[in-house]
Amino acid sequence: MTDAPSSLPTAAPQASGGSLDGAPLPGGMEGQAVPAAAPVGPFGEVVELLAAGGPIMLVLAALSVVTLAVVLYKVIQFLTAGVWARRGVGRALELWHAGRADEAAPVLSRERGPVAQVLLVALHMRLNPHMRAEEAREEAERVAALHIDRLTGGLRLLAVIATLSPLLGLLGTVIGMIDAFQALESAGSKVDPSILSGGIWVALLTTAAGLVVAIPAAAAHQWLEGVVERAGRAMEDAATQVFTRQPATAFRKPVSDAGVAVQGAE
Repeated sequence: MTDAPSSLPTAAPQASGGSLDGAPLPGGMEGQAVPAAAPVGPFGEVVELLAAGGPIMLVLAALSVVTLAVVLYKVIQFLTAGVWARRGVGRALELWHAGRADEAAPVLSRERGPVAQVLLVALHMRLNPHMRAEEAREEAERVAALHIDRLTGGLRLLAVIATLSPLLGLLGTVIGMIDAFQALESAGSKVDPSILSGGIWVALLTTAAGLVVAIPAAAAHQWLEGVVERAGRAMEDAATQVFTRQPATAFRKPVSDAGVAVQGAE
């Protein structure tokens, strides 16, 4: 007598680590959990924003790199040129007013700043008996102009970036708004508010990026330009003191001669 087959259905054994339908997972992933998507880091977020903003965002990113490079270059240039070094200038002027012009020149020779170099030229021209005062002043002004031109190099580029960046951002916003309204029109009667809102925030990215680039560029330009202007005023002041004020010995000699004349008359 044979056993009757069981009327109870038997459940199919579930494959260990397989899919729900029993098919094996590809690539030897049986028994392994599917990893979750890795969180996007700050660099990835920046890349996504650049991609969302389009070509204008790339242009603004390039302008930000140029701004940083110019600012670093100018700061290094000012430090190596000794723009802020003024200690020797004051000492040299004190020696000049005291009638010790021969000691003032070596003090300036040890300083590399543009103010010291202009003052050194003014001293040499002032003490040259074969050069008139007008020619000496013109030579000092020529050297000062050369130093000012060297120090102002690159500042115009910062001014251009500070002016153009907001305009480029506004242009990107206008283009983005046009694209958003075109997508809204293409939707027809099935209007989805997310289409318009998504297009607007993407379009406003370029305006924000333009301001982010323009504000530091404008601030750096004003600061660096102020440093150059102060250096120019210091050059003018130092050279003017040499050409308009005689050493102390030049004032003492007439007084001593007058004293001898008075004693002789007595």
